[in-house]
Amino acid sequence: MSYRVEQRENILKIILAVVVVLLVGTIGYHLIEGWSLTDSLYMAVITVSTIGFGEVAPLSIAGRYFTMAYIIAGVSLVTYTVGMLTRLIIEGEVQQLIGRKRTMKKIQKLKDHYIICGYGRIGMMVAAEFEKRPIPFVVIEKDEATVMKLPPNYPVIMGDATEEENLLNAGIEKAKGLVTVLHSDAANLFVTLSARELNPKLLIIARHEEERTKNKLLRAGADRVVSPYIIGGTRMAMAVLRPAVIDFIELATQSESIGLQMEEVLVTPDSPLIGVKLMDSQIRSKLDVIIVAIKKSSGHMVFNPAAQSTIEEGDIMIAIGEADQLGQLDEMVVNSNAPGSIE
Repeated sequence: MSYRVEQRENILKIILAVVVVLLVGTIGYHLIEGWSLTDSLYMAVITVSTIGFGEVAPLSIAGRYFTMAYIIAGVSLVTYTVGMLTRLIIEGEVQQLIGRKRTMKKIQKLKDHYIICGYGRIGMMVAAEFEKRPIPFVVIEKDEATVMKLPPNYPVIMGDATEEENLLNAGIEKAKGLVTVLHSDAANLFVTLSARELNPKLLIIARHEEERTKNKLLRAGADRVVSPYIIGGTRMAMAVLRPAVIDFIELATQSESIGLQMEEVLVTPDSPLIGVKLMDSQIRSKLDVIIVAIKKSSGHMVFNPAAQSTIEEGDIMIAIGEADQLGQLDEMVVNSNAPGSIE
């Protein structure tokens, strides 16, 4: 049982105990003294709280015995309630402190991770995709209610992502990339500037809403600038004009697809495929993977490369195939002993 669930249960127990004691007192005075329910409830409240404003009417002998027993029950209830509330407050603060320390220790151990600034709808989707891979990441979110809803296994920094201290606490100096999806372009621009200054090698993906902000984000240091509205509008138009193309793209890009997938593979300096032609690499024949494009180190994109194309260091091969075949391709590019490697 989690601490939050246990805390809620304890609070419910306190409320239930108060209701039961007041109910017992109200019914007791109503039956013994014959008072109305309103007068009986009033007498129960002032008795159990030990305020003692005065009796509604003179008590009978039976009423006095009942009141003495009820006062003892009321004092016990007050003592229990105060003690329980004090414990919940103290334990809550201790648990939060321990939780923060554990989170910081976990984050300090991370390396080559990604930082997600903002956990709105887009940030939630980015985190979900990272978790499926799995790719290590840290979330920075300033809204406490949102932080409370995060899955317990998500490392999170509660604070404003525009403050450098929170970026440093998220391990930006050792991070591989940052995705800023805050609600305002100004905030994303500020995060981009700070992140680029703190880590010049960082891959930065920034969200923008207004078109005029796009160039500002690029000048500030963003490597990629994405507008969810433009992407969404384009995708909807394509779904009308070219539905088969959209079906193919969704099949190839969704990580949960068990069939066809699209991935990119970097040709590292020690790759055994450097200087080898595509037709001689045996990628297509042994792995049943299609190379649909090659992005050169210069940034030039070669679509549908010819069989005579030579694989070079720094190339990024865009491949389509089944998940396990793409995994073997990744091994083949970096390991000469991998299955399917050229002999």
